[in-house]
Order: sequence, then C-alpha cells, then structure tokens
Amino acid sequence: MRQFVVVGHDAPTTPDFSLDDLAGGAGRLDVLCRCVNSAFFLSHAIREDVRTHLVLADALTVTFEGDAIRRLNPDERSTAALIRGALERRDDAIGHQPVESSPGVSIRRRGVEATLDALDGTFVHLHEDGTPIADREPPADPVFVLSDHRDFTADERDLLADRADARVRLGPRALHADHAITVAHNYLDTGGFRSY
Repeated sequence: MRQFVVVGHDAPTTPDFSLDDLAGGAGRLDVLCRCVNSAFFLSHAIREDVRTHLVLADALTVTFEGDAIRRLNPDERSTAALIRGALERRDDAIGHQPVESSPGVSIRRRGVEATLDALDGTFVHLHEDGTPIADREPPADPVFVLSDHRDFTADERDLLADRADARVRLGPRALHADHAITVAHNYLDTGGFRSY
C-alpha cells in the first residue's frame, strides 16, 4: 500500500467555499485537489493500492481509498466537491471515528500528529534538502509526507524529524506537491528508477 499525507495549512474546515474559487476563497484547495488526482490517476485507470490523507488546517483529515473510490474525476472541481461532501459530514465524525461521505472518501477529527500515529509503513518526509531518493531502496509500504504550497511549520518539522524513517528529495529543484507525488509514484513503479 502506498500512502500520501498532504498537510493543507490554509485548507477550509467547513463546506462553505465556492467550487469556482478553489485557489483563492477556498484556501488553495486547488493544490490539495491536484495532489489527490496525482495520487490516483493513471492514463485510463485508478491506482487501487493508494490511500491519500488530506490534513486540513491540523484539525480534520479527509481520506481517499483507491480500492473503493467512486466519482473521482481528473479535474480539480469534482475532487473539491468530494472534499466538500466530506466536510458536510464533519459533525458526524466523533473523536477519531471516520464518517464515510461517499464511496472511498471519509473524514475524521485528526490533525497531523494523530494522522501519522494511526498509519503503518515507512515514513518518508519529502523535502528539498533531503537525501536524493535515487540513493535509497524503495520501501515496501511507504507513507510519503508532504506539505501544500507552504513549508511545514516548526512543530510539524519537529514531528517529522522524530517520526520519519527517511528525509528525501526527488530532484535538484523543489517541485509542486502534486508533481512530487507523480515522481514518487514513478520511483516506486520503476523499482527506484531502474526498471522501465
């Protein structure tokens, strides 16, 4: 199982946002939507072995399950509609218990630390100052942790310094979060850039 945890610092925690202004009024929700699409879409299929967790403002986590997802289309607006649907059910999420808002999409009351605590696998902190990913063997069950358009906060950096099994970079230049997910998939798909 491949997992991605994307921290959305300015992401909305209520469904009161316009699907027509994802880059502005919705706190750069467009970035998170592109991350979801990069995590799941192949040319003519969905990656079923992927789970993506969007941590919204360190308060709520919306999870997408590749083996169960329905109604995910390769555009930001429909992905944002799935996130908004999850946020409409947020009051039903009690404690850390998830509430499914549509097939393969759920929401729970968890911030960054609680989300990481709940996951199993090899934690890989994607960071532009990390070790080159090509110098590492691909982990069997990676949990890639990355930030939206903002840097991790000091508390998040401290948490990742403690939790991450590896801190890696994907190339010589910083990438957008959604592009980083695509490169991470390519790294895993090719056995560490070895088998094409």
